[in-house]
Order: sequence, then C-alpha cells, then structure tokens
Amino acid sequence: MDVYWRRIAELPTWLKAVMVGQLVNGAGALAWVYLTLYLVEDRGMSAQQAGFAAAAYGVGLVGGNLGGGWFGDRFGLRTAALASQLLWAVSCIAMPFTPGMAIAVVAALAGLFGGADRPNLSALVAISLPPERRREGIALSRTATNAGFTIGPPLGGLLATYDFTLVFVVDAVTSLIMAAIVWRWVPNARRTVGVSVTGLWTSVLRDRAVLVVLATIVVVDTVYRQIFATMPLLLRDAGTPAVAYGVLLGASSVVIVLFEAPLAVRLRGHTATRVIAAGFACIGVGLAVIGVWPVLAGAAVAIAVMTAGEMLYKPTATAHVADAAPEGMVGRYSSLYAAASISGMFLAPAIGGTTYQHAPRLLYPVAAGLALAAAAVLLVTRAAARDVLPSESTAQPSSAS
Repeated sequence: MDVYWRRIAELPTWLKAVMVGQLVNGAGALAWVYLTLYLVEDRGMSAQQAGFAAAAYGVGLVGGNLGGGWFGDRFGLRTAALASQLLWAVSCIAMPFTPGMAIAVVAALAGLFGGADRPNLSALVAISLPPERRREGIALSRTATNAGFTIGPPLGGLLATYDFTLVFVVDAVTSLIMAAIVWRWVPNARRTVGVSVTGLWTSVLRDRAVLVVLATIVVVDTVYRQIFATMPLLLRDAGTPAVAYGVLLGASSVVIVLFEAPLAVRLRGHTATRVIAAGFACIGVGLAVIGVWPVLAGAAVAIAVMTAGEMLYKPTATAHVADAAPEGMVGRYSSLYAAASISGMFLAPAIGGTTYQHAPRLLYPVAAGLALAAAAVLLVTRAAARDVLPSESTAQPSSAS
C-alpha cells in the first residue's frame, strides 16, 4: 500500500487536481439520477412523457461520447473538457426554467455535453502518463469519480425533499468547479498531430485487435448491466426488499473506490488483453451464480465476483484502446471506447426485459455464456494474430493536448 500512495504522489500536480475535481463533480452529479422523478413530481409529466425525456438524454449521451473525442482531437482536449463542463452547467441551470415542450431538447443537449466530457478526460489522463502507468491513471480517475458518486445520490435525495431545483443548482456549481480546475491546472500544451483528423474509421478498420476489444466490450457491457436492468426484478420475485439490492450496489461502489486503483498498480506489468479477458470471465461467472442461485445470497456472491471483473477490465480496456490510437486520434479512440462501454444502457433493458418476461430462467445462463465467450474470443484473437498493442510494449508517451 505504501508503494501505491507513493505512485499517487508521483503523478503530475495538474492531474491530481483534476482527480480532486472529478470527486467534487461526481458528488454533484445529481441531475441525471433524479431526472425522471423530477419531471413526474415537480413538472407534472406522466411517466411516459418523463420516459421520453430521459430517453432523449440517453440519445444525447451516446452522441456526446461518440463526438466528444473528435472535438478534443480537433480543438484540444483541454478546450473540449472545459467547454463540456461549462455547457453542462448551463443545461442544468436551464432545466428548471424550460417549458414542458422543450424539456426533451434540453435533456438531449445535456446528455450531449455530459457525454462529451468523458472521453476527453480519459484521453487527458492517458496521454499525461507513460504507457506503463496509464492503467493505474485511468483507475485512479475512475476511483475519484466513483468516490463522488457514493456521496451524490444521498445528497440529491435530501435536496429533492426540500426543493428539486437545488439538485440542478448543485450539479451546475460542481461542474463549474471542475471547469475552473481544468482552466487553472490543465496545461494547454501544443498539440502534436501526426495524422489527419479525418481518418478515424480507416484507422480503426485496419486494427483488428481494437475492433475485437470494442465488439466484446459491447457484448459484456450489455450482459453486465443486467444487474441494473433485471436483477431488481429477479430479487423482487424472490421476495427480497428493494433496500437489500441498494445495499449490494452501495457495497460494490465502496469496494471499487478502495481497491480498483491498487489492483491496477499490482497488475500493471501484465498483458492488457489477458487482464481484460479475466475481467470478462469474472462477469460471466457472476452471472452464472445468479442464474443458478436466484436469491439474495446468490446476488451478493454474484455482485462480488462481477465487481472484481469490473475492476479488472474497465480501467485496463480504457487505457488499452487509448494506447492503440495513432498520434492525434487519442480523443476519438477514447470516444469509441466510451460509446461501447455505455451501449448496455440501451441494450440491456430492452434485451434483458424481453427475455426475462418470456424466458426468465434462460436470461442469466445465456448472459454468462456470452461474457465467457467474449473472454475466449479476446484471447483466441490475440493468440492468432500474435499482435502486441502499444500498451504491451515500450511505446513512448504522447505529448499532452
């Protein structure tokens, strides 16, 4: 553990400041959590209308994750991160004053601006560190955000009981704090662009290893998010109170905050694809457990194993895809990964809900098989190609954008 804290102290000062900002920003990330409840209770919308507005936010979120990296590569990652935080704050302040017919539009714009922030911050972290430290840097960044998330939802619940408008105000203020940190601390280094800013798909389609990673991430994210989409239904049907499910998720977040970054430090010398595949396998095992043991105890074991899988594959895959990017494309490669890694937000409820309704006993065994198959595909593809990505070599770090 002493080694872990020493390695944190060795990070660039500006990067440590950004991570403090991510903690504050995560604690204030309330608007999206309570959006549907706000629209129903405070704005008098029906559940269906609120659902459409929340869906508009989701569409914007995907668009932001896909397009944010292009903006970062084109205009600079610092500029893109600053702009997305400021525009998100404006969206939050605008929401309480937006008339009903336009709420879906504001929600979509908020998703767009919020989604654009993630790939650019990931790319900033990735390019600020040498290849052998990128996994732990990404893990630390996730730890800071997750630590904030452990504070945010309870805080939002308290504010919502007093005045829902405060939820949006606090979210906007914490985003402005993050913007101020980016403006004050992140260096505005000269960009070094070695390739055209227009050749993303040409580059990606040539890189079979990256395509396989992105495809398997889509599959695994879809099955992983069954713990949010259908596990509450499964536990309800087993007679488990909702609060028990909430405790399990809260405990999972605490474990990630405490152990994800130290685990990344410990595994920094291991081949990235093997670590990712091991994470996929843990997701598969966890899903298999809940499939054969669909009660609270089984869910507890399943979430524990799946949390281990998340800690293994998520920071490693984020850094791995960024490492594979040609110079000048780190933002856009990070955008592709970010979009793949939230694909389950849309696929999991639709596929999982339908399957649970018509064949509930098949859902988790099939999901487990898909996660294990993704792990096998990743390992077999790597072995067949005998391809070593930059994250597994001694590539030199890129300059900051």
